[in-house]
Formats: sequence, structure tokens, C-alpha cells
Amino acid sequence: MRGPHYREVVESSPKVGFLEVHSENYFGRGGVPHAYLERIRRDYPLSFHGVGLSLGSTDPLDRDHLRRLGQLIDAYQPDFVSEHLSWGSFGGRYLNDLLPLPYTEEVVNHLVGRIHQVQDILERPIMVENVSCYLEFEHSHLSEWEFVASVAESADCDLLLDINNIYVNAHNHGFSAGDFLHRVPGSRVREIHLAGHTVKHYEQGTIIIDTHDHRVCPQVWALYREAIAMYGPKPTLIEWDSDLPELDVLVDEANIAQSVMQEADHARVA
Repeated sequence: MRGPHYREVVESSPKVGFLEVHSENYFGRGGVPHAYLERIRRDYPLSFHGVGLSLGSTDPLDRDHLRRLGQLIDAYQPDFVSEHLSWGSFGGRYLNDLLPLPYTEEVVNHLVGRIHQVQDILERPIMVENVSCYLEFEHSHLSEWEFVASVAESADCDLLLDINNIYVNAHNHGFSAGDFLHRVPGSRVREIHLAGHTVKHYEQGTIIIDTHDHRVCPQVWALYREAIAMYGPKPTLIEWDSDLPELDVLVDEANIAQSVMQEADHARVA
């Protein structure tokens, strides 16, 4: 849900299953964003997706951030609340990015303790999302899927599985995206993200950047079909953060996701 589409969503009521917002965009009190969100909440389930909690940081959890998030949850009662398996702050300084973590048991334990704190403070479960990354740590001894699965199981939280991020990382780091899908606990997957990306060609090779500014590519749709065949239908969100298109484009992408889930349902019945 983006500001330029507020009015059109209210006036046209597009036939989509739910809407997602970045929690931090509504930490301010009142104003136009809240007026529209209050109106939209009457017609659609909501998912609150956080980008600023910095779960993986060694800084203490930001209690003011959690207080405001809790107030937002109390006001709107979203169906889902999620954050990223990443870090973005150190020594009280915040970076405008979702930075990767080493895949080690030490980091798993660190995240588990932080997720427990967040869930206790919010008095509700959260989902955690796998992130795109462009480097690997030499001392990582877990695969990314082992890391993600271990955090979810040990913290007893659910997963927001980003299919585009899996595709991006599989290409950039040379692993099988299908292996990732098969190795994470499907029972923990509560929501799925899809997005577009950008392919960059250099003399040293090709890298994919998770830019959220294009339609979902055919390869990611194929991976999504594979995920739905394994996990069953899941609430699916189309992320588009820059070069925002007309609302009809986003609804069309959402309709493709809906058709994939319907095809999977029909296949199970047959």
C-alpha cells in the first residue's frame, strides 16, 4: 500500500485478498496516512511489515520502536506482523539497509533471544523474512536455508518467505533455489513475498539486485509455483517500492499469484 494509490484503492476497491504496509510509515500520529489506513482497514485485512527493528544488531532492542509498533498493532489489529532476518544499526547509528548476517549457530541463538523478546513485548507472534544479500561470510558454516529454518524452529515463530530473495541469492551465491524451498519447514510459511529485480552485467560476471521496481520475472513465477505446490496456498504480496506503476499493474500481478494458487488447488482435487 503506497501513498500515491490511497485514493484509488478507497474509490475502486480492487479485488485483492489483503494489503501490506511498512509499519514505520505509520509511527506518526494522525494525518492523511492514518485517515486512509483507517478507511482501508474496514475493507481489507492488513499485514504490518517492519524494516527498522534491526533484529540482528548487537545494540539493545529499541524499546521506543517496539512501543510505537505495539500501539499501531492495537489500533489496527493486523493479521500479520513481520520483520527481517538482518541488521541495520550499530552503536545507535542506523543504516537505511537490510544488512546480511553470518550463518552460524551463535547468530541463530542471538536472533532467537531477540525474537522471543519482541514477541513477549508485543504479546503476539511475528514472522521473520529471509533477505537478499550480496556477500558471504567466510565463517558461515550453515547454509542459508539451514539458518532460516533453525531460527524459525528455535524461536517458535513463522516465516515470511520471499521467493524473489531466494532466487536472487541462489544466482548470486551459486546454490539451488529448489533446495532452499525443500529444506525450509513448510508448516512455518505463513506469507509469501514476490517482487521484481534488476540484472547487472559486469566484466567479472552477472549479479542480480533486489530492486522491487519491475514485474515478477518468469523464473521467479516458476519458483513460486513450485513453492505453492509444496506448501499449499499462502497469502502472497507483490512488493513494488520504486518506479511505482499504476495500481492496475499491481492488481494484475496479484491476480497472477491468485491464479497460481487456484491451479494448485485444482491439481490437488484432480
